Parts: sequence; structure tokens; C-alpha cells
Amino acid sequence: MVATLIRRTGDWDVAEEAAAGAFERAVTTWPRDGVPRNPGAWLTTAARNLALDRLRRRGVEAAKLREWSAMEEASGEPDPADAVTEHDGDDRLRLIFTCAHPALPLEARVALTLRTVAGLTTPEVARAFLVSESTMAQRIVRAKAKIANARIPYRVPQPEDLPERLDGVLAVLYLVYNEGYTASSGDSLQRLDLAAEAIRLTRLLAGLLPHPEVTGLLALMLLQHARSAARVDAAGDLVPLEEQDRSRWNAAQLAEGLALLALPPAEPGPYHVQASIQAVHARAASAAATDWPAILAAYDQLPDSPIVALNRAIALGMAAGPREGLAELERLAASGRLPAHHLLPAARADLSRRAGLLEAAAVHYRAAIDLAPTDPERRYLQRRLAALTGA
Repeated sequence: MVATLIRRTGDWDVAEEAAAGAFERAVTTWPRDGVPRNPGAWLTTAARNLALDRLRRRGVEAAKLREWSAMEEASGEPDPADAVTEHDGDDRLRLIFTCAHPALPLEARVALTLRTVAGLTTPEVARAFLVSESTMAQRIVRAKAKIANARIPYRVPQPEDLPERLDGVLAVLYLVYNEGYTASSGDSLQRLDLAAEAIRLTRLLAGLLPHPEVTGLLALMLLQHARSAARVDAAGDLVPLEEQDRSRWNAAQLAEGLALLALPPAEPGPYHVQASIQAVHARAASAAATDWPAILAAYDQLPDSPIVALNRAIALGMAAGPREGLAELERLAASGRLPAHHLLPAARADLSRRAGLLEAAAVHYRAAIDLAPTDPERRYLQRRLAALTGA
């Protein structure tokens, strides 16, 4: 409803307030008069009328009515009293691309996507990213103003622009998911509601825009999210992958994720490749049975980045021996490409421990503890250090 009203009115605030008002009217009238035969059409009509009332109060009703009538005549849309518009999917797709437009700052894209597409309230979005409600409200207001002032078009990109713009949309969705999968700060390792919301949005996008990389991202999310219950213990502390009880992994999510990868594209994109790495873990009956050479080969297909280099070094250490992986990590540390990131010293500590270099492992564990952003990760590293030193 919001997506359709934005297209018709050209005003985000009017659309959101009219949609909210329609639901408020339903709560008031349906218990008294009964649920209408077509609830969606009833809500759409109510929201449409409320939007026009709001525009009338602002003195633009006549011009907007003419524009609205011209749009309906040109598109041949049915009156909302008869049926929910057949363009609903197109409108939601327009909304996703507009919220993730590259002209907006990344933090604004994330906030606007969660607020407008996912339907989270401003306080919910603020809690998800650990900022005040007023700060998040300002971000959303500024993002809407930027869309209006810069005349950012409310449409799906042209075919020639789609690859670049789609990458931006997927990056926003993956950023939301990663914040849910491993929180950037706080006393909880995971924010499962945020991860689930990212999966829901990606599933929506996959239904609206079939594309190999959308499918790859959805598979990646599902295969990682399937391990959520096993990633923490009863106290909420981190359980590393090799120590997880694999019987606690979500079988339905694993099956869906693997099915999405059943027919790989001729040239897999980065999300599809990352999903294939998670598929190797999903298929392994135990940590010892993991096909690390296959994972290493997959990392070699990904574009270079500091995190890819880190993960590739870990895979090399597991496939060829810890000293091989340590050499790669030494080069990464010397490059300065991953400064002040706790995962680098944590990886160096783990591979040093596996190589029997216990003093070096202790040094790296202490460095990782100082940098760890969440309490569960910090406690896990402290336990590792204690086991190593007997402290």
C-alpha cells in the first residue's frame, strides 16, 4: 500500500500516514461492521481517500487529482474498490531501488529500507543499530528530503543500469543481515529478528526480480542463518563452527539454501560463490569432514578484499596446515589493510595454537580480546586464552 501510494502521490509522508490511517480505521470499524469481503481493496480505498484528504488540506488537491486520474487512465489500473492494484509487485520493486539509491548515504539507505520496505517502526530501526530514536528519525527525514530535493526517480533502473544498481540493493540487504548475524557491538552475539528481516526482504526481492545474485544472497543468508541456534550456548556465549552441535542446525533452511544453489549460473557472482562456501559446511557431516580445499578454491574466485584475504588465509591454514595460513595472515597484517579488527588477531591466535606456537597464540588472543566488539566474543577469546595459559 505504501509503495503504491508513493507512486500515486509522489509524497512519502502522505503515503505512510494514509496507510497507517487506513489500518486505524479498520481496527475501529471492522469489529463493529464485520471484515469486508476484500480486506485489501477496503484498505487501499481507505488509504487512497485519506491521501486525497491530506493533499486537499495542503491545497494541492486539484492538481494532484488530475495527475492521479491521468496515471490511472494511462496504466489502466482497476479502481481500488474492486481489487488491490495489479502493480503492487512493481511498486514494491520501485520502492526497494529508491530506498537503496546510491545518491543516499549508506546509513540512510539501510534505515529507509527497514523503515519503509520492511515496515519496522523508527524506534525498532534505532534499536537495531544502537542509536537514539531521534538520531534515526533525523536520518530517515534527511533521506526522504534528499529523494525529493534531488528528484531521485521512483522507478526500477533501466536494463543497462540494473547490474550496478542491483549490487547496491544487495549490499544494503547483506549489511542488514550481517548486523543480525554477528552484532557490531553490545551484549548479544546475534540479533535474530534483524537477520530474519533481511531474509524476508531478500526473499521478497527474489520473487520480484529473479536474478542469480539475488538467489545467491538468499541462499547465503539461509545457510548461515540455519546455524543460529547452535552458534551460542545456554548462556548466550559464542560456540565456534567446529564445536557446534550440527543436529541443532535448521534442516528446512539448509534444504532451501542448497536447493537455491542446485543450478549454478555460468558465471557465479560473489554472493553465489560465498553461498557455495557455506554449502560445503552445510554438507559436511562433521567439522573434520569439511572439504577445506574446495572452500579455498572458492575464495580464489572472489574479488580481493581484506576480509576475503583473511578468510582465505584461514581456509589455507585448514587445508594445507596452520603455518601456511599464518604466513598469509602475517602478510595481511603487514599490509595494514585490516587495522584494529579483532578477527585478524583472533585468526592468528587460532592458527598459532594449532601450530603449537603457544606464546604467540597468547599474544594474539590478548590483542583480539582488547578489540572484540561484543561481550560474547570477548568471553570466548578469554576462555581460549585461559585454556592456553592455565590462567
